[in-house]
Amino acid sequence: MSLFIKKPLAQIMAQAADNEKGLKRTLGAGNLVALGIGAIIGAGLFVRTAAAAGQAAGPAVTLSFIIAAIGCAFAGLCYAEFASMIPIAGSAYAYSYVTMGELIAWIIGWALIMEYALGAATVSIAWSEYLNKLLEILMGKGNGVPYEWSHSPFESMTIDGVLHHGIINAPALVILLLLTLLLIRGTQESAMVNAIIVFIKVAIVILFIAIGWQFIRPENHTPYMIPAGTAPVVDASGKVLHSYDGVFKHGWGGVLGGAAIVFFAFIGFDAVSTAAQEAKNPKRDMPIGILGSLVVCTILYILFGHVLTGVAPWKDFVDPTKGAEASVAYAISQYMHGYGWLSTAVTVAILAGFSSVILVMLMGQSRIFYTMSNDGLLPKAFGDLHPKYKTPYKANWILFVFVGLFAAFVPGSVAGDLTSFGTLFAFVLVSLGVLILRRKEPDMVRPFRTPAAPVVSILGAVICTGMIVAIDTRTLLVAFIWMIIGLVVYFAYSKNRSALRAHADVLPTASDFERTRP
Repeated sequence: MSLFIKKPLAQIMAQAADNEKGLKRTLGAGNLVALGIGAIIGAGLFVRTAAAAGQAAGPAVTLSFIIAAIGCAFAGLCYAEFASMIPIAGSAYAYSYVTMGELIAWIIGWALIMEYALGAATVSIAWSEYLNKLLEILMGKGNGVPYEWSHSPFESMTIDGVLHHGIINAPALVILLLLTLLLIRGTQESAMVNAIIVFIKVAIVILFIAIGWQFIRPENHTPYMIPAGTAPVVDASGKVLHSYDGVFKHGWGGVLGGAAIVFFAFIGFDAVSTAAQEAKNPKRDMPIGILGSLVVCTILYILFGHVLTGVAPWKDFVDPTKGAEASVAYAISQYMHGYGWLSTAVTVAILAGFSSVILVMLMGQSRIFYTMSNDGLLPKAFGDLHPKYKTPYKANWILFVFVGLFAAFVPGSVAGDLTSFGTLFAFVLVSLGVLILRRKEPDMVRPFRTPAAPVVSILGAVICTGMIVAIDTRTLLVAFIWMIIGLVVYFAYSKNRSALRAHADVLPTASDFERTRP
């Protein structure tokens, strides 16, 4: 039987219509927009903006945001068509199963682990770091969580002449546990908490933009792009901190390189599609949730990047003794005198932002596991629903163990840009999937249609592929190794347990689905 056996559309639609055995439909359009914003505004905005400006784009990081947003918009339009047409948990994995077959679906499902699971682990480590910063702001330096209990065993640091070695990142583990318990309790409850967090962090982001605008210095925006031949940034000892020799480190190449870096800031809007099976009216609400959250965040990102690079010189964001870490707090304390309270507020917003990002990523990954389990490609435990709350609680616990081990014992830098790779890869396949399904099922009802589909789909795939190419070589190598491991798992376990293959002779047809519709 072909490795590219496709899941019949009738079967997947029947799954989506089964409200008795499946996930509870509790989310409205507002919940979905909030989920998208909750996942998008977090580490990317507060950390990646400065990194992209300092390492590749300079003040033109605003253009990097626009390029990344265009790629996301094209992919978002394709996601919106799929999510309204196939309202089932699983996101790009489920769409690929229908359009490109089981092997491609498995590959994208495996790649999405890099986006959601590794992304949640990485953000939880950042959450731990900012918790310490907040504790030091409130209680004084040295009053945070001890270094040994907030860092992995592979990290060490000399503090006041004493070398400290990490033991376990306990705060990262605690926030993962709390959010896992919330997700198990219910999707609606999780959405309510997320909405509160979103309100807090968006309000503080807007506050920084409004107040910071009056501190913009035009000379910080000149030249707007990093010129070719820019001298490397060195520290006091003469050590090179960053060089601008590469093609993606200056000029328009730097803008594209910056887009690959800040792309991490847009990860999350696609997580809305993983909740399609829990939307009250997915045909209407899914496009609103996906595209609405993307539009809101893009506007905030461009304004935020413009203000941040106008307040502080972009080279400050390379030096770890200046603004390479906690860049926003640094810009406020150094260049916005009299607004120290805003630095504290921003740190609170960052913690809130990280919390909602972790929440949505854990939810998205558990829903993908749930769907893959129902398809037989993962063990049955991943698909078991809680008898009372109707959430995939075993998948949540398994995910907590996997993500928790990574967050507690591995440095956050290890994940690197793997999260961006997994997401971009998914975007490419979803963009192409719209074209394939338009050709295969031209008469299928599409509540939302991607405008100018051939152009939008091709441009989405091309732009996202371009950003993959701009990712550093080491990250691409690690991603390749991860995908090889995924293929080994597929051929050793999943292929032989595929529910689709086991029942290939009794697959439902479109007419079967029509007879079951109310």
